[in-house]
Amino acid sequence: MKKEILQQQLEEQFQWFHSHPELSYEEYETTKRIRTLLEEKGIEVLDLPLETGLVGVIHGKHSGPVIALRCDIDALPIEEETSLEWKSKISGKMHACGHDFHITALYGTALLLKEREEELHGTVKLIFQPAEESSLGALKIIESGVLEDVSAIFGIHSSSDFPVGTLGIKAGSVTAGVDRFKITIRGFGTHAGHPDEGRDPIVAMAALIQSLQSIVSRNLNPFSAGLLSITHVSAGNTWNVIPENSFLEGTIRTLTKEERQFMELRLREITEYTAKAYGMEAEVEWIAGPPATKNDEALAEFSKKIAIEENMKVATPIQSLGGEDFAFYQEAIKGMFIQVGTGKTYPNHHPKFQVNPDALSSASQYLSVLSEKVLLELKESEAYL
Repeated sequence: MKKEILQQQLEEQFQWFHSHPELSYEEYETTKRIRTLLEEKGIEVLDLPLETGLVGVIHGKHSGPVIALRCDIDALPIEEETSLEWKSKISGKMHACGHDFHITALYGTALLLKEREEELHGTVKLIFQPAEESSLGALKIIESGVLEDVSAIFGIHSSSDFPVGTLGIKAGSVTAGVDRFKITIRGFGTHAGHPDEGRDPIVAMAALIQSLQSIVSRNLNPFSAGLLSITHVSAGNTWNVIPENSFLEGTIRTLTKEERQFMELRLREITEYTAKAYGMEAEVEWIAGPPATKNDEALAEFSKKIAIEENMKVATPIQSLGGEDFAFYQEAIKGMFIQVGTGKTYPNHHPKFQVNPDALSSASQYLSVLSEKVLLELKESEAYL
């Protein structure tokens, strides 16, 4: 397919996906649209126990290994503030993280691979994953069993750090492990004029907030990239009453398994003993998210090689403490997470965020060539990858 024709087709679909955003686990119309597009081109959609999201498959004529390509399909609860002709038609919902680009680029890859199925040495599974923004959507795909025969998996994400035509590729960690915590401090309510008759959970909460910051500043190696952010606090509901309880929640971000375990342990210890110091008790709810993404070294080198062959520029992505549930796949399968340059814009999750659709056809072309050559490489020399 000529690049100009492919680009035109992809821009049309991209505009539809952008203007019809759906939140995590609610991507029913998005899934329906993707299914229709794939089946119209004769691409098989697997029968899996998924309420939203789907997996297509392209079987090469020649026997060989199985690889997977993954995109995410959900949007965010953000009111769009762009002036795009194809801006969101749904109030309070927006594709503000590039998932509309990811869907469309993988659809374009599917078209190109379908044209080349006579030359493919193996099988490519096309994962249109729901609920990445929930941090747990990848688990829905894993639980379906569709990845049990997959030897390698690739994912993409749009990046405003790079211009169109540049790919961010590196081995090792590129995003952080993401965990969430909720803490409730239980005091004893009383009249604000008689604090000695109660136990003030607000004072304890203030002390705890300060103390938790010492985990990063005083317990981690200064060269580490750990992070603890408290993002929500609440207590009481009027001016002259000391409340019974106080509440706070936030997130911890880490790049290694060891630091992840350590920071959870320290958070629990500091919370318990700070509460006790003020004569109170505290409850910690720990909500584990995805680990850090960690790109396979051989896949990274191979991905760079193909990018150069396709006349694309390669840059080193900036390490991020943002999270990505693609990491769940990498716990079981060799994986590679690639950033696709889509031009400067507002930050991810900003109401004026945009991607440049000019990058669509080149991203699809790259992924299709990468897939074809990885299959052949795996078939000829499993040890290489």
